[in-house]
Amino acid sequence: MATDLTQIGDRIKGLRDALDLTADEMAHKLEVDIADYLQYEAGERDISLSFLQRIEREFNVDLATLMFGTEPKMNSYYITRKDKGVSVERVSAYKYQSLTSGFTNNVAEVFVVTVESKPMEIDFYQSIHAGQEFNMILEGSMVLNINGKNQILGEGDSIYFDSSLPHGMKALNHKQVKFLAVILYP
Repeated sequence: MATDLTQIGDRIKGLRDALDLTADEMAHKLEVDIADYLQYEAGERDISLSFLQRIEREFNVDLATLMFGTEPKMNSYYITRKDKGVSVERVSAYKYQSLTSGFTNNVAEVFVVTVESKPMEIDFYQSIHAGQEFNMILEGSMVLNINGKNQILGEGDSIYFDSSLPHGMKALNHKQVKFLAVILYP
C-alpha cells in the first residue's frame, strides 16, 4: 500500500475542516507561512516529518494517521511482515516504509527508508525534527550530513544523532541505499 503527498495533504485539509479552522488559522497554529501551508494541503510541497510531528503534537493526531491514513489499533504488539509495511514517497527520491504504523501511542517511529541515487546531486534534502534518530544501513552506502559535517556510512554501519540538528542524506556510488531509521520522540 503506497501513499503520496496529495493524500497526506488531503488528510491535513480534512483535519483542518474537522477542527473548523481556516487555512490562515491552521498555518498560524502550526507556525508556517500561509503559502507554504496551502502547498502542503495541495500536495505540491514535500511535507517534512517535523511538520507532521508539529501537527501530531498540536492536535493530538497520530503520525501514522497523517502519513498513511490508518488508525493504529494495537497497543501490546504489532507485526509488520517483510515488504508489507505501509509506504509513502515524501519526495521523489525517498520512500518510507513504516514498521510501526499499526501500533498506538508510539514513543518512536520506525521506517525502512530507500533513497534512490540521483545523478548530478548537489544539495542535500535537509530535515530537522525534535528528538533523536538512529540509522543503520541495510544495503548500499550514503553520505549523511549532520549540521554541515559529512559522514560516510556503508552496509552494516549505524549512527545515532540529535535530529534537531539539520540533517540530510544522499545515496552514493550511483546505487540506491536502504536503511533502518528509528525516530525517538522527546
